[in-house]
Amino acid sequence: MKKEKAIHVIAKEYSEISYSLDERRIRVWCAARARTYDRENGRGGVTIVHQSTGVSRRRIYAGLKEIESPMKLEKERVRKFGGGRKKIEENQPEIRKALERLVEPYTRGDPESPLRWTSKSTYKLAEELSREGYDVSHTKVSQLLWDLDYSLQSNKKSNEGNQHKDRNEQFEWINERVKYFHKKNEPAISVDTKKKENLGNYKNVGREYAPKKAPVKVKTHDFLDKKLGKVIPYGVYDLKQNEGWVSVGVTHDTAEFAVNAIRQWYSQMGKNVYPRMRSLLITADCGGSNSYRTRLWKRELQKLSNELLIAITVCHYPPGTSKWNKIEHRMFSFITKNWRGKPLIDRATVVELIGNTKTNSGLKIKAVIDESVYLKGIKVTDKEMESLNIEELDFHGEWNYKIKPHKP
Repeated sequence: MKKEKAIHVIAKEYSEISYSLDERRIRVWCAARARTYDRENGRGGVTIVHQSTGVSRRRIYAGLKEIESPMKLEKERVRKFGGGRKKIEENQPEIRKALERLVEPYTRGDPESPLRWTSKSTYKLAEELSREGYDVSHTKVSQLLWDLDYSLQSNKKSNEGNQHKDRNEQFEWINERVKYFHKKNEPAISVDTKKKENLGNYKNVGREYAPKKAPVKVKTHDFLDKKLGKVIPYGVYDLKQNEGWVSVGVTHDTAEFAVNAIRQWYSQMGKNVYPRMRSLLITADCGGSNSYRTRLWKRELQKLSNELLIAITVCHYPPGTSKWNKIEHRMFSFITKNWRGKPLIDRATVVELIGNTKTNSGLKIKAVIDESVYLKGIKVTDKEMESLNIEELDFHGEWNYKIKPHKP
């Protein structure tokens, strides 16, 4: 009966104070109660306290050791330096890369969301990692996916027309080409045009912190200001380096503008990272200024190939899959997030907001204004097309092709 009473008293005390105790105070308090019980009853204190509180015997013994040790912890510390179980990433430093490699070919995304998500279950991913020699549970896989900006989401209507029968095969083809270029230490970039933006004191979607009842006042209507005009951001994203370039155009979104943005990326960023570059892989949408149907796009890429003396391979995402382009959810989404709630009052503001976009994964972006005048409606003749040194690749040559430099 004495034992049951002790359990009841200790359990009541613990329930009243445990909410205010940290890890260290819990083990020390439990150890002190166990030692008091031993003094009064001879032995059994650790078991009694364990049954009363649910705190493990191991922790209670650690508390007893701490009380009896002449080397006390500093008051503000909860445990000694190096204490506690090591993170799985410390013991298995390559596990993040291994997980992302498993998920990557099946990744889907939304350009307006910084998150990515996967159709593979955490159980399946944990099993595959175990086969590769990693010791990891499905719950830890879930945590790692969250750290890598993946989340579990339901379906969302976003298909742009009918899906091509070789849609998934093209995704796989692009993924294999990217891995091949990375293995050769050659650049693989993702390109696209971001949404055009009117300049001026207009409302920008999103919210940011400001003094209460003091919102930034903007114009009621967002009609184009002819003096300020609009901007057209064209982005180039290095899939390996997690670095991006944005040329902010001020006239028209044409193929000349798109290829010149790639030229500027190489001049300002690419040649420093890849000084011995012999080839370049470009992944792009099927439409817009970098469409696989646009003759001017291919003619301008031939010019770039001749200038740099490199072979340029282009892989287009299938029709209706523009939202799956990597640049959308690895770069553009963060730019949108960074300037949310901020009026894009002039060109300098746009450049500063793009250039100051950062992420926890280390994304870096450079941005400049491209004031060149790009004309619409430029025609490329059949004769010019015949002169291009272009080679269609084995799989869907209309989407996958290589442009080689002309011999001097």
